[in-house]
Amino acid sequence: MHALSPNVSPILARFLSTLLLCLFFGRPSIAAPATPPAAPPLMLANIYHPGITLADYWVSEKLDGVRGYWDGEKLLTRGGQRINAPPWFTAGWPKTPLDGELWAGRQQFSHAVSTVRREMPDDAAWRRMRFMVFDLPAHPGSFDQRLAALQSTLAKLAVPWLQPVAQSKLNDHAALRRLLQQTVRQGGEGLMLHRGASLYRAQRSDDLLKVKTHEDAEARVIAHLPGKGKYQGMLGALLVETPDGLRFKLGSGFSDEQRRRPPALGSVVTYRFRGLNDSGIPRFASFMRVYEQQ
Repeated sequence: MHALSPNVSPILARFLSTLLLCLFFGRPSIAAPATPPAAPPLMLANIYHPGITLADYWVSEKLDGVRGYWDGEKLLTRGGQRINAPPWFTAGWPKTPLDGELWAGRQQFSHAVSTVRREMPDDAAWRRMRFMVFDLPAHPGSFDQRLAALQSTLAKLAVPWLQPVAQSKLNDHAALRRLLQQTVRQGGEGLMLHRGASLYRAQRSDDLLKVKTHEDAEARVIAHLPGKGKYQGMLGALLVETPDGLRFKLGSGFSDEQRRRPPALGSVVTYRFRGLNDSGIPRFASFMRVYEQQ
């Protein structure tokens, strides 16, 4: 290949050199964009509402962890990303799919998320984790039948960190409200209702219901509003925007550390609230955490 003339500008020289290389060796290949992982087919919950026949449902605690799906070979998030658990954690698990929650205990959501998201598993952190199983997705029977099979399967395995979620029956809605209040007082997030006669279907329906003392939703952070008084020099409130374009201030629920280092602009946060005002703004909105895709 001939050298380029010294009178050619450096930029033009680089362009001509690249062109000659492409003609000589062929056009360089461009890697195709990675295909996003396929999400596992999960059963999803509606919100509890009056009018259901409570006797048809099993009741369990709503665990505040990371939804996990064991496909018989590996652990996946609800979005389909692989979870890099230590080999000992899944050793001896059944070849059949398991649907459950990777859980570190009540009010330990941050530990569960940070543990699950690590590329290199932290052995000590995983020692605090459990996979709480609430369903057998591939089982063809009703939830009544799946629950019995699940409890039998896990009892035979006898793995301490692989446990079935406790399920019970309640007589009436007053008992459900009492159990909900007791669970929340003890640090739990809420309850789940699972219709005993339901098949496992990868869709959202009343076959699975979540029962909470509050509603929660997500919104994007668009501004940090300065604090006053004891919060001078810290965050006073977040100005957030819902997916519908509604903007409102989120000023409670933050720790002092979160006020010193608030969620980044553009990040998505989860907030809790109790109904909506006439204007559509959430009532008693309170910050919960930065949203994590589970």
